[in-house]
Amino acid sequence: MQNFYSSGKLLLSGEYLVLDGALSLALPTRLGQETMVRPIETKNKLQWISKNYKDEIWFRTELTLPDLEVISYQGEKKVALTLVKILGHARLMNSDFLSGSQGFQIINKLGFPRDWGLGSSSTLINNIASWAEVDAFELLFRSFGGSGYDIACAGSESSILYQLDQNKPKVQPVDFNPPFKNNLYFVHLNKKQISSDSIKLYKSKKVTQKNIDDISSISQSLLNTAELDDFKNLMQKHENIISEVLEILPIQKRLFEDYSGQIKSLGGWGGDFILAAGNDLSPDYFKSKGFQTVISFENMIKS
Repeated sequence: MQNFYSSGKLLLSGEYLVLDGALSLALPTRLGQETMVRPIETKNKLQWISKNYKDEIWFRTELTLPDLEVISYQGEKKVALTLVKILGHARLMNSDFLSGSQGFQIINKLGFPRDWGLGSSSTLINNIASWAEVDAFELLFRSFGGSGYDIACAGSESSILYQLDQNKPKVQPVDFNPPFKNNLYFVHLNKKQISSDSIKLYKSKKVTQKNIDDISSISQSLLNTAELDDFKNLMQKHENIISEVLEILPIQKRLFEDYSGQIKSLGGWGGDFILAAGNDLSPDYFKSKGFQTVISFENMIKS
């Protein structure tokens, strides 16, 4: 049996503009996704089982090998077709992958709720790339597109600075362990943001080189600042820039105007997680507003 594991991700800075070359600060999470690959005696068949964080099966399918045709599925057909697409691209990149009659059973176990937006797709792609022995960035770009920061996080043991330079990923491992980390919380907004919709909105807006340069500067400063107040000011500056680009009010002005700390969206605006810089009372504040998933920096981020 082969086991492959990838970490989830959170984009602390550079959302949207990372697609246009902005330097971004990204954090791998403690939670991720495991893929277990076991050869089986049944020839010419791939049995795929996907489990959620409660160890419950939410999707399963059987595919023919080597032609990757769907025999049966339980769950959404779209998931089966997406899986076939990823496996097909992996085989185009490595002609030996799934090319013979050997059958396999795959058990895929997600370590976090699917609606959290921590990278259920990117961790899957990274695991499949490891299994197929192909480049994970290329597999992502062929399958879904995107900036690739999530793939960089999937295989990283530390936080990273990430940038697309002439469409080539540049990854720099960094130590993001601020002295005020106990004042940082990740709050889930009770809904998942659809990445493709967020990118479509962003692509319809005008982005200047100054926007990109300013976000890059903030990313570097967020990494280096040692004072919570300075960090909160940088969060607010970042929110203001993205708000201007998207022509959308920041989440703090829309939902949390009476919050005494500072809030920043992470990834696509409108869903998934936000970052809240505050104090010991912050979890109670968000829970009183109906947002029960409040996770400390220590419990969320791999460091």
